[in-house]
Amino acid sequence: MTRVSAPEAVPVPAARLGEGPRWDERTGTLLWVDIPAGRVHRLDPADDSHGVLDVGQPVGVAVPRAEGGLALAVRDGFALLAGDVWAAPAAVPEVVAPVTAGERPGNRMNDGACDSAGRFFAGTKAEDDTPGAGALYRLGPGHRAERVLDGVTVSNGIAWSPDERLCYYVDTPTGRVDVFDYDPGSGLIAGRRTFAEITRGMPDGITVDAHGHVWVGLWGGGAVLRLRPDGGVDLTVDIPARNVTSCAFGGPDLDVLYVTTAWDGTGGGELLRCRTSVEGLPSHPYRDHA
Repeated sequence: MTRVSAPEAVPVPAARLGEGPRWDERTGTLLWVDIPAGRVHRLDPADDSHGVLDVGQPVGVAVPRAEGGLALAVRDGFALLAGDVWAAPAAVPEVVAPVTAGERPGNRMNDGACDSAGRFFAGTKAEDDTPGAGALYRLGPGHRAERVLDGVTVSNGIAWSPDERLCYYVDTPTGRVDVFDYDPGSGLIAGRRTFAEITRGMPDGITVDAHGHVWVGLWGGGAVLRLRPDGGVDLTVDIPARNVTSCAFGGPDLDVLYVTTAWDGTGGGELLRCRTSVEGLPSHPYRDHA
């Protein structure tokens, strides 16, 4: 039986729109973002110390780079920060693959993640949520970005099964978590189909545990769901915030579930954590070179 402790608020500043938690195994820290503030946050759970990096424009997600620094999905596209970014907390990222310039004006990048080969997948959305105005992109080695899915409204969570033969994906307004067949050799997706229909709020960010269960944050639903590999609900973790944006496993044993939330006008925006009896899968860094 899966056990999850009651959510505990982490003593860090609240975000307007917290999103994209990612565990950085190399440094033993958690990364997450406050999208409209253009800030990347970092938590060292060893002492709960906190750092913040201002990147100068809205940022949907930040992931480690294999060669050091960070890779970002910012408003304008995929961007990179090199070196010890935390020593220069107002560093300007280099946009290496602009993508929103080729889309509808007013679009920005949103959530994303890397596969085990270091390909960085992240998507876009219109700030006014115009249906079908966004897309999903893949940033590969050499900083080449390719569009892999059109007609997206709010591109959100993306994650892979333990064997990386399946890719789970959320376009939030569909009310579904979808699944693709995935080729880990080429990074190609195919065969999109419904994995799970969400009826409590709307699906947002996702992660997958070592047993192949999918965890999904519920925007407007105040919870995280653990979904079985067949798409059925295995567990509901109630969260003391209405707008739950994403979740990720962290800690030395990958058994701490970190949950990001957003301000809803009366509350929210906190980073929370729960102890669990299961382990997550490692987060992967972006690789500039194959």
